Amino acid sequence: MNSPKKLIVSHAPFWHIGSAVPERNYNILIAALPAALVGIGIYGAPALAVLCLSVATAIGWEFLITTIAKRPNTVGDGNAAVIGLIFGLLLPATAPWWLVLTGTFVAVVIAKQSFGGIGATPFNPPVLAYAILSVAWRVYFDYDAQLANVNVDFTPFYPLAAAKAFGSGAVADIPLRDLLLGFEIGGIGSTSALALLVGGIYLVARGYVRWEIPLAFVVGLFATASLFHAANPASYAGPLFHLLTGFSLIGAFFLATDDSASPVNTVPMLIYGVVGGIMTMLIRNIGAYPEGVVFAILLINLMNPLVDKIRPKAIGKVA
Repeated sequence: MNSPKKLIVSHAPFWHIGSAVPERNYNILIAALPAALVGIGIYGAPALAVLCLSVATAIGWEFLITTIAKRPNTVGDGNAAVIGLIFGLLLPATAPWWLVLTGTFVAVVIAKQSFGGIGATPFNPPVLAYAILSVAWRVYFDYDAQLANVNVDFTPFYPLAAAKAFGSGAVADIPLRDLLLGFEIGGIGSTSALALLVGGIYLVARGYVRWEIPLAFVVGLFATASLFHAANPASYAGPLFHLLTGFSLIGAFFLATDDSASPVNTVPMLIYGVVGGIMTMLIRNIGAYPEGVVFAILLINLMNPLVDKIRPKAIGKVA
């Protein structure tokens, strides 16, 4: 008598490459570590306190909301820690505790869990939290005012705000080396272009971030900044200045590349990234805010479902 055999069929994907969500999140944490260490080295204990509180409260909100909603506990996948760290890197080192607590609540509970959790968010959670809080409590995101009393050995003003208010002459004497190394007033982990490049290249090399979005974002930003500078060199700073300061590189590698809020095909990725870079410069140069990356990324998050409809032509012939 033949013994019956059971055929078990699971849902797609049927072939797994061995990678998983926790692995990706832990590698993002590793990639963001150089920028975090530079920020702590420059701003000291206050920066460390803000980053620790941001990560801890993001994890706490994740545990609380999954417990209340009776969902599986997802703290272990590392996504809440990533949200907390990235949000903390955008903040000034003097951010009050209640601002950090509110920001991680918005990022984890509203921007992530209310939409269904990881993979279902239409906006990058740290970006949405930063945008909402910067509009609600703008004074706490004025880096000049917040970091005026911080003891640093470099130019004590926010370069983007100075360039917007007084033109390119106000920042002409800032060495590009200082911008590259992070010797500028700004977010805890968003000012060292070198540290962000190291982390971004690590993510691209390991395959956790596709190269198309960061490259297209940088090209869009660089080209638009070049056009503005060529049209009026006295009013608009050059492209290298804009590339190496503010949220440009953290936006290109860590914010615009959020999986659920960005396209999956090559052409949509390139369009998405280029539009993000262009919008960043339009907001910086002719908008109301000196920094345009956060609002530009929210705009391209909105356009993601539209551009993601651009698909490669199917192989084969219709009968």
